[in-house]
Amino acid sequence: MDQIDKQILAQLQVNAAQPVADIARKVGLSVTPCWRRIQRMEETGLIRKRVALLDPQKIGVGMSVFVAVRTDQHNAEWLQDFASMVADMPEVVEFYRMSGEVDYLLRVVVPDMATYDTFYRKLIANVQLTDVSSSFAMEEIKYTTALPLPEIN
Repeated sequence: MDQIDKQILAQLQVNAAQPVADIARKVGLSVTPCWRRIQRMEETGLIRKRVALLDPQKIGVGMSVFVAVRTDQHNAEWLQDFASMVADMPEVVEFYRMSGEVDYLLRVVVPDMATYDTFYRKLIANVQLTDVSSSFAMEEIKYTTALPLPEIN
């Protein structure tokens, strides 16, 4: 990845729907080489996908809940079952295996407390957990999907 690739990535992180011609002009390339670079970055997996970011409030899932999960099960079969269950729960938008006090962390988006309670009951009913702790986001202060791009030396 060179400096031009970084500039292209920065442009795509701002607006992935902008025409390649606009990106090319902004990074100082002609359209075809710019398009080829984007294609190469997609083929290598550097660009995983291009998506539309939706406003959670406007589509009715404005409550974010961070769910910390602890378990005494630390085997591959349990993890496979848990990961499969979570994959089938559309409310879970992020899912991490953690180090430290918490084993897994989920970010869940729901419209309200009643819907979260239904989600919670489904979560605890289907897999053996030691502890589930929920923290409700009071205010979103910073949210971005743009990743910092390292300096090129």
